[in-house]
This record gives sequence, structure tokens and C-alpha cells, in this order.
Amino acid sequence: MKTTAASSSGAVLVVGSSGKFAGLVVPELVKRGARVRGLVRKSSESDGVIDRGAAEIAVGDLTDSSSMEAAFEGIDSVFYIAPAFIQDEVNIGRATVRAAKTAGVRRVVFSSVIHPILSHLSNHSAKAPVEEELLNSGMEYIFLHPAMFFQNFASGWPNVVKSGTFAEPWSTETRFSRVDFRDVAEVAAIALTEDRLTYGTFELCAPGHLNRWDVASLMSEAIGKNIQVAKLHATPKASGEAPNDERMSRMKAMFDWYDKHALLGSAVTLQAILEREPRSLLSYFRELARKSLEDSN
Repeated sequence: MKTTAASSSGAVLVVGSSGKFAGLVVPELVKRGARVRGLVRKSSESDGVIDRGAAEIAVGDLTDSSSMEAAFEGIDSVFYIAPAFIQDEVNIGRATVRAAKTAGVRRVVFSSVIHPILSHLSNHSAKAPVEEELLNSGMEYIFLHPAMFFQNFASGWPNVVKSGTFAEPWSTETRFSRVDFRDVAEVAAIALTEDRLTYGTFELCAPGHLNRWDVASLMSEAIGKNIQVAKLHATPKASGEAPNDERMSRMKAMFDWYDKHALLGSAVTLQAILEREPRSLLSYFRELARKSLEDSN
């Protein structure tokens, strides 16, 4: 393990700290006075995590038991989120929980997913056995069940603005709950630094059960021009990655399920934990619109 400072007791390990989701947890923890150790896969990712406020860096891989043993040394609490569509997610998650237990970790906050009991969605059902492993571990646990992330819109935003069309590979009528992962990160930091959420399972959603027409209307308001909707007919690909038949098959199954089923939750829990209104999708789109304007100038 490589660190930027001496290890200390009471530290929080953030798995995936260089990523666009877990990385948001780091500054929220720092705000609350936590000492953060960021787990990264490559040492080249360290500087970005340090810039977010991490005091220490552990270089390791979830599939490498020796590196994880080193990463957990001296750690009190862990934030764990699995990489999207990672192969062998169940066994990797279970092994991570066992390694944390062996290392003497006291508390694990697991960013799972809304409705992990959905057996037809492998990216949902793979979370349930990891939750079970945590329940059986004897460690303190907090399960976060976030809805779809607002941040997933970011990669396609330039094309929406350019084309004037918002398309996804499932029915335009399917309704979803969504959430800004910055709010999820705040809940995670609360769970890691306070006791009020311990042993809880929390569905995390912003208000609204929106189909594609509703989302496009919000986009139109944020951009200032009318956005049309369409159903995308495309083979799912792992952006920026080599072709992965298993991943593509799992994504196709997810798209087919979304074509027929809603994915909904309640905003009550998130409002109660944050003691404020969650961030709205319209405000997120306005942020994207402002950034696009700044980047073009």
C-alpha cells in the first residue's frame, strides 16, 4: 500500500475514490472531519483523489486479496460501491466484506441499488448476496439503495444539445425515479461519521416519477429550446472499453426489462436524512447547460 501520510486509526476507506461516483464521497467525508484513505487501481489516479481531500492513498484491486488486506489495515469504516457491470460482482463483493471483517473494520456503508431483489436485472440482483454477507458479518452496516443517477445524463448531454433529441434504448413511456449522486454521497458521509443511520436500509430518490417525455420537457426548459424524444435502437457497448460480450448481454437484458417495467421509489427517506429538499433534475440540467455554455466560450 502506498500512502501520502502515515496510516492512522479511525480512517475511512473509500473504494473507487477516483471514480465519478465514489469520488464524490471523499469531500463530503472531509467536510465532516474524517480522515480518508482512497483506494485506487493505479498510482496515476492518486493526485486527483488527494485533490479531493484524501489524506492517504491505497493502490490495490478488489480481485487481489493481498492488496485489499493492505488497504484495510488500520481502517475503521468503509464505503463500498461495485464498479458498474463488473464481472463476478457477487464473489468480489463477498470477498471484500470478508476482508474488511478480517481486518477488524467496524462499519461498512454499501452503495447498493434500488430494489436489489429484482432477479431479472443482474446489476440489481448481484447486490443482494453482498448485503447478505454484510448482514452475517457482525459488522455495523448501512445499505444505500439509490435510484438511477442524474450523472448518467452527462455523457449524452452534448448530443442532446446538438441534435435536439433525447433517446434511450427502451420505451418512451417507462417511468423512473432518479437521484443526484451528490446527495447519495452526503448520505454516505453521514452514515460513515454518525450513528443515526447504522443498521438501516435507505431508498434514495429525488422527487418525481418521470418518463422520457417528462425528462425532455425539463431539458427543454434548461436549454431554452424544444427537445424531442425517441427510442434508440442500438447495440449496447461499454464506452471506451474493449467489447465485452457478457457485459453487453447484461445491458441488453436491462434495456429489455426497462422497456416493459418502471423503476420507482419514494423521495421521503432522502428528504428526511438530508433535512432538506434533494437536488432536482431540472437544477442538474441547468448545471449541464451552464457548463456547456462556458465550455463553448
